[in-house]
Amino acid sequence: MRSRLQPLLFLALAAAPAAAQDLGPWPQHSMDRPQPPVVTPAPSDKPYAPPSDAVVLFDGSTLAGWEVDSGKPAAWKLENGYMEVVRGTGSIHTTRRFGDCQLHVEWAAPTPPEGEGQERGNSGVYLMSLYEVQVLDSYQNKTYADGLAAALYGQYPPLVNPSRPPGEWQTYDIVFHAPRFDASGKVLSPARVTVLFNNVLVQDNVALSGPTAHMRRPPYRAHPDRMSLLLQDHGVPVRYRNIWIRELHEPAP
Repeated sequence: MRSRLQPLLFLALAAAPAAAQDLGPWPQHSMDRPQPPVVTPAPSDKPYAPPSDAVVLFDGSTLAGWEVDSGKPAAWKLENGYMEVVRGTGSIHTTRRFGDCQLHVEWAAPTPPEGEGQERGNSGVYLMSLYEVQVLDSYQNKTYADGLAAALYGQYPPLVNPSRPPGEWQTYDIVFHAPRFDASGKVLSPARVTVLFNNVLVQDNVALSGPTAHMRRPPYRAHPDRMSLLLQDHGVPVRYRNIWIRELHEPAP
């Protein structure tokens, strides 16, 4: 039954003043306020092409800029505009380091599919080498929810599952804000992640509890503001193509 107090409570909340929000020092509609930089977007016939201010991490032609933990060059297979995980060669990471970013990644699980659950099409995109957006063939493949494709592994299942069949290219568009630490290593703000999977919102600015991991949830430990992007070798020949990143910076005051 609906309480008689509910309409009164609604009116009271509606009449309450909104919390003050800091919109910066500029008067509203000021013509003197600095303009945002102009960025040329991808052409309309190539919607996933990198915009003009992106750093292209992989364009299908070379593995330059990627290495394994030992510092040796990446040894994944390179052909037909994609790179493919070669089992046992190791996860690969960028030689360049990033913090807050917008990341675009395209990937495809092997076809025909082999195995079930976490054994099918498993890999991962690790922001700062610590925070994993799961890669998995999740098309008609049952596994634990926080291990599905586009899950923030072990923490947040995707809101929905828009997976395409194995062999088809899938897209991740990720907005990542790195955690902030004070001088003593205390967390000032957690890492936050938004993910669009095949153009569908599946992670909505969620706050991570710490680095992602299997069967545990480790706490944050202070780390640099910028770290490498990592792609996981999970022993499955997952393919990647068209990887680019935009570094995000605080807006001008």
